Amino acid sequence: MYPEHAPQTPAQRAIQVHQPTPYPPAATTPAPLVPVQPDGVPAVASIVLPDGRIVTGYAIDHARPEPLAVKPAVSRAAVNVALGGVGFLAVCGGLLLLTSFIAALTAFITQLIILAAVIFGGWIAVQVLGTGSHRGGTTVNIRKAVFKRNHFHG
Repeated sequence: MYPEHAPQTPAQRAIQVHQPTPYPPAATTPAPLVPVQPDGVPAVASIVLPDGRIVTGYAIDHARPEPLAVKPAVSRAAVNVALGGVGFLAVCGGLLLLTSFIAALTAFITQLIILAAVIFGGWIAVQVLGTGSHRGGTTVNIRKAVFKRNHFHG
């Protein structure tokens, strides 16, 4: 059972102390040192100082940085900005042409509607105001007509 659930008096709980169990230390052995031989014996250099002393030591070959890549005459950012501007102008020009085309198409459709109205209105005017001699069909005066077997006789 767990200690907190065991039936104990408060005084017994206050005295009871749990101590952690220590683990024995693991046996650690140091790794053996392996001598590392240099790739080659460096060259010894001697320098004569202005006061006549000679200093001898190993020449240190400094790490040379890699040569820088040749930069283009124009930066990439400038090229990107220029291309963006050209694209923007192309879009604006296209939109200008599109609006001009839509305006021309609207004017053309309006002219077609006006032409149809003029032609249709002229046809109606000819029908209403035209001379009586060229009228087609049969005109019957119903007040004088005599109806016989579904035929008009006037």
